[in-house]
Amino acid sequence: MAGILRSVVQRPAGSLQTVTKGTESLICSDWIRHKFTRSRIPDKVFQPSPADHEKYGGDPQNPHKLHVVTRIKSTKRRPYWEKNIIKMLGLEKAHTPQVHKNIPSVNAKLKVVKHLIRIQPLKLPQGLPAKEDMSETCLRSTGELVLRWDLPPGQQEGIKS
Repeated sequence: MAGILRSVVQRPAGSLQTVTKGTESLICSDWIRHKFTRSRIPDKVFQPSPADHEKYGGDPQNPHKLHVVTRIKSTKRRPYWEKNIIKMLGLEKAHTPQVHKNIPSVNAKLKVVKHLIRIQPLKLPQGLPAKEDMSETCLRSTGELVLRWDLPPGQQEGIKS
């Protein structure tokens, strides 16, 4: 049976053959479809779309430099390549944000698993922090990196509510 399929698959492209052996009949084309293969991802997924900029509020002339990526859906019952990409991006734990560069190699990985994650630009409302201030920063769920400034003891008493 495998030999019959092999001979039918090696026929010229586009030809449809009906093969009979005894009472069985097989209709085969020039390819065999496998359920979980990378080739099933359509090419249009990897092509940039101008509607994406309008949908997510991005500016193609001045793109943001860093992404805040959060996994919001489970990887159970997902193909192995999506699980591998989630692991490469460091998103094994759900609802834990990770910061990634906005470069084509990372963006290609993010597009493959975009249905499992939430991508936001990293916003710096107080500007880029210095190295000594990095221990006092906080990343909010909205994608804002906020500095926590310690108030001097005299000002803390005046703020009590």
